[in-house]
Amino acid sequence: MIRPLRAVAVSGGLQRPSRAMALAVHLLDLIASEVACDRHLVELGHLAPQLGGAIWRSQLPDAVERELVAVEQADVLIVATPVYRGAYTGLFKHFFDFIGQDALVDKPVLLAATGGSERHALVIDHQLRPLFSFFQARTLPLGIYATDKDFVDYQLHNDALIERARLAVERALPLVALTHRAGSPAAGNVAAA
Repeated sequence: MIRPLRAVAVSGGLQRPSRAMALAVHLLDLIASEVACDRHLVELGHLAPQLGGAIWRSQLPDAVERELVAVEQADVLIVATPVYRGAYTGLFKHFFDFIGQDALVDKPVLLAATGGSERHALVIDHQLRPLFSFFQARTLPLGIYATDKDFVDYQLHNDALIERARLAVERALPLVALTHRAGSPAAGNVAAA
């Protein structure tokens, strides 16, 4: 029997509520509406006081270590960050600096970002893809970029963006299912038989 999919989203938003968190939750909801999964949201804004001063992973408190382990053990990872000065936030990068170098190899990663205008839409391809390429993760083809005008009360309300998010998840699920089955204990037993 294959265990439930572990879907983990990391929100780089430093405030609560945040558009990055709303986008991450929306994408988690879309995945959960299609497949049985255990969902987990990592809010970097919540972890900031415990994370910001650490230089080595061994210096991190247990609460941050648990979040790092959740990311490393995810079957599919959603990352959503606000754009800050043309890139992801420093705290977002600092968090991923603690992830094991080989922990994300072949892991499907859905990339998302939020910004004040369309000017920063290329942050997905120019900043996020290279970061996750370093980890040898499988960044999924459709990224989701949302601007302030795409939200009302921290909920997506732009129909074209909602459809793009749905399409991104729809296209991601076959790869997610394939990597999930390959990594499940049942698949390992079949291969050994």
